[in-house]
Amino acid sequence: MFLTALKQQNPALIDSAITMLERGLILPDTYVIDVDQFRENARLIKTQADNYGIRLYAMTKQFGRNPVLAKILIDEFDYAGIVCVDFKEARTMHQAGVKIGHIGHLVQPPSHHVPFVVSTIQPEVITVYSLDKAQEISLAAQQADRCQNILLKFYRSTDRLYVNQEAGFPLESLAEIIAQVSQLPNIHIMGLTHFPCFLYDKEEDSTQATPNMDTLRLANQQAIELGYQLEQLNCPSSTSCETIPLIKQLGGTHGEPGHALTGTTPSNRNGSQPEKVAMLYITEVSHQFKNNSYCFGGGYYHRCQLEKGLVREQLPSRTEDKLVTISNDDDSNIDYHLKLDYACAVGTPVVMAFRTQVFVTRSDIALVEGISTATPKLFGIYDSLGNEVHHG
Repeated sequence: MFLTALKQQNPALIDSAITMLERGLILPDTYVIDVDQFRENARLIKTQADNYGIRLYAMTKQFGRNPVLAKILIDEFDYAGIVCVDFKEARTMHQAGVKIGHIGHLVQPPSHHVPFVVSTIQPEVITVYSLDKAQEISLAAQQADRCQNILLKFYRSTDRLYVNQEAGFPLESLAEIIAQVSQLPNIHIMGLTHFPCFLYDKEEDSTQATPNMDTLRLANQQAIELGYQLEQLNCPSSTSCETIPLIKQLGGTHGEPGHALTGTTPSNRNGSQPEKVAMLYITEVSHQFKNNSYCFGGGYYHRCQLEKGLVREQLPSRTEDKLVTISNDDDSNIDYHLKLDYACAVGTPVVMAFRTQVFVTRSDIALVEGISTATPKLFGIYDSLGNEVHHG
């Protein structure tokens, strides 16, 4: 999906990743991140957000909940904190000493985890989907003798909700819900949120607001008419240099960049966005079967829109890059291998660049600095959940 953009925007990342694989510094099934370009993307997004008065919670799940990259975003670029989409990400980030800005964005904190979240992690906001969860947070906040800010999520029947992510209060219940939640001790309704507020439109070749954004704005207007002054209108999904002006135009106050930090938003599939591709997936050929080669898998994501890979073959007098078709013929099977429609030698490097969610893979994450100055250096390997690993 992003191979064209990668070759155009960051060919040195390809060379560095292949060299490290061939030297045995990294293993197949590794996502390699160009930390220099990651920093530049983070700077571009933050500058754009500051220009429009938008605050940013950074999302790390796409690149494996990596605490090193999270700290770069907060310590070097003053992002407002990390948005932890589930309680295990919150655990990882807290253990690493990373500031957490938002919890509950996609997954609510479990009942027995709420007291720890409220008393110890103390995120700036927690998104709430139910009165039961609001009551749990209120009780935990009373016990911790502090006030916890929350965001409420309302929806309409016309909204786009992902399968098994359906959640929220019906919009028609807004007056009743806000009144009830407002009466709970030690919690403060800081604002509202929804998801996804923006999505890529292939026909328009740009990222557009979804019906969810209309619902979020309508909920905000109704709350204002009821006399509530909300401080945050959080508009997550596809936050990037492209969408930050739209967030501002539509009345939002916060965004949550994730894919834009690695230059892998759908709008950048042809290399047209200011954020450049900073991440690739590298593996190698494991074996042949009939007329096809098979490479080691582990990093395949079923929504990745994978089509092509780059193989670098060692010929008698030179190396040669070749684009080949890569497929996973059955998403119901474990991706032990991916199939290439081309026969090449065992050990041949294979580079891919596709839409991913690293935290649901078995892959390693290799962090590399110095690519921008032609002095690449591997300074850390992590698993897909943010834990440092070593291989012999």
